[in-house]
Amino acid sequence: MVKQKNVCVIGAGVSGLVAARTFAARGHRVTILERSGDLGGVWEPARSYPDVQTQSPKELYRYTDKPMPESYPEWPKGPQVHAYLTEYADDHGLKQRLRLNSAVAGMTRRNSGLPGWSLEIHNPDGHVSNEEFDFVAVCTGQFNEPQTLSLPGEDDFKAAGGRILHSARHTDASAVKGKKVVVLGGSKSATDIAVNSVDAGASEVTMVYREPVWRIPYFIGGLVNFKRILYIRAQEEMFRGWGIGAASRVAHAIAGPLIWANWRALESLLKFQLKLKKCGMVPGQRIEDGINCSVPIATPQFFTMVADGRIKAIRGTFERCDGKTIVMSGGERVSADLAILAIGFKLGVPFLPEVYRNKLVQPDGQYRLYRLIANPDLPDMGFVGFNSSFCTVLCAEMAANWLVRYCDGQLAARPTAAEIYENMDMMLHFRRVERPAAGVYGGLCVAPYHFRHFDELLADIGATIRRRSPLVEKFTPPDADAYARFLASAPGYKVEAA
Repeated sequence: MVKQKNVCVIGAGVSGLVAARTFAARGHRVTILERSGDLGGVWEPARSYPDVQTQSPKELYRYTDKPMPESYPEWPKGPQVHAYLTEYADDHGLKQRLRLNSAVAGMTRRNSGLPGWSLEIHNPDGHVSNEEFDFVAVCTGQFNEPQTLSLPGEDDFKAAGGRILHSARHTDASAVKGKKVVVLGGSKSATDIAVNSVDAGASEVTMVYREPVWRIPYFIGGLVNFKRILYIRAQEEMFRGWGIGAASRVAHAIAGPLIWANWRALESLLKFQLKLKKCGMVPGQRIEDGINCSVPIATPQFFTMVADGRIKAIRGTFERCDGKTIVMSGGERVSADLAILAIGFKLGVPFLPEVYRNKLVQPDGQYRLYRLIANPDLPDMGFVGFNSSFCTVLCAEMAANWLVRYCDGQLAARPTAAEIYENMDMMLHFRRVERPAAGVYGGLCVAPYHFRHFDELLADIGATIRRRSPLVEKFTPPDADAYARFLASAPGYKVEAA
C-alpha cells in the first residue's frame, strides 16, 4: 500500500493534463497550476498563430484513452486541438483541480524536514502564497517562454509605425492585410506564418532564415504519408543507438551502404518534389545527420510560393533597423510594416533554485535526466513532456505513467542511484559525441528513437506486453490503442488515503 501524496502539476498543456490525470487516477491529491488564463499550453488560443496545426497525424497526437473525433482532419488545426484538450480535462474532472492565472515564481525544499517542496505562487488576486507539496511534476515543456531579440534602431522602427512581435503573439490573421511582412526564422511556424500572410492579403512577404534545412512533406512523393516512413521501427533501426554492443555495431556497419542509399534516394525525391534547387534552398547537411525533433514538416504551398516569388526567402538574419527598413546580415534591406519573430522559446525551469538548476542543466545546456524524466539530485520531483518527439502526446503519457511509479517507489525496475548516474553520463556522451543531432533542445529529444524510448519505459514499469505482431511492429507507426494495452499490462497497486 502506497501513501497518498499532495502533488503539484505545473502547467496545463498536453503534458500537464495527462500528468494530473495519471496521478489522480492513482489516488493522489492533485493541484494543477497554470500561469495563463486557459488550459492547452501551446494550443491555448491566446498563444496560437493563425492556421496553426499539428505536425503529427491525429492518430499519433492523442491520448491512449481518447481518440480525436472522426470529423477532425488528419492534421487538426489549433482550435480543434484545444477543444480536444478541453474535453479531455472535462472527461477526467481536471478542471476542478486547475488553478488558472497562478504562476510559480520560486520553490524551496520544505523547512519542516519533510520530503517535498514549498512553492511561491502568484495568485490571480495578486496575493502571493507559499504552499507545500509532497511531489512536484514539472510540465512546462520546451515552448514556455518566448525568445527575445533586441535590434539597434528598433525604437525608431516602432516610432515610424512598424511592429515587432513574437510568433506566439501573432494571433490575428487580419493584422497582415495590406502590410509588408517580414518573418524571421526557419521553423515550421515561420513557414506557416509566411504562407498564411500571403493568403491573408499581405502586400509583401519575406522570410529570413539562417540555413536551409530538410523539410518533410505530409505526403512523400505526393503519395506516401510521411508517418509510414519516419515513424516506424524499421526506419529507427537505421540509426545507431546508445549503449549497443560490438555485434550491433558490426551489423550496422554491414548495412551501412544500404542505409546510405536509402537516405540519398529520399534526398533526391525531396529535392524534386519541393523544388529545392529552384528555390535555392538545398540543405548542405545530410538528411540523416539532422533527423531529430527540429525537423520541420513542409508547410503546403511554401516552396511553391518561394519559387513563384510570392514569398521572398533571404538567407541570413536581422542585423538592425533603419527607419522602417530592416537591414539583414548580408546587407539586404527590406521595407517592413510588421516583423514576426518565429525564433522559438527559451528552454529552462526558471523557478527552480539555482543549486538544483545546476544539477539539472549542464554548462553546455544539456539536461541530466534519467529517461528524460527524473534526476535523483532533484528529490520529490519529475518532468513530463520534456521527452520531446514527433508523437508528443503519447510520449507525455508514457512519461507520466513512469513518473507516478517513480514517485510511489513502484517501478518494476529499480535502478540504484549509481546506476542512474552511470546511465545519465552514458546518454550525455551519446548526445555530445556519438550523435550530436540528439543534443538539440538540451538533449530533450526522443526522435528518431521513439520505439526504443517506449521499450525502456515499459520495461521499467513492468509491462508484460510490449510489442505487437512482428510485421506490424516493424513497419507501422506507434499505435495509441496498442500502448493503452501495454500500459494496462503493468502491475497495479493501491494508494492509501492520508
